Amino acid sequence: MTYHAKVIAGGKIVIPADLRREFGIKDGDTVALESDGERIALRRDDSSAALAQLRQAMKGYTVDQFLRERRADWGE
Repeated sequence: MTYHAKVIAGGKIVIPADLRREFGIKDGDTVALESDGERIALRRDDSSAALAQLRQAMKGYTVDQFLRERRADWGE
């Protein structure tokens, strides 16, 4: 399916809601733009999602806890 978007002041475009839902793009997400010289392709930037997951997984994990675990690994 082809979608159309208008470029507004400052070079901004709005990604149609159907596409945002389909690709799971939410406010504040980062997208990647790629060019082959003739076309511009927009794709979801999965590194942002991966970083968000990592931050959630590490929530509450302290440096002291990390050091205790490493020292245990090293036999100290």
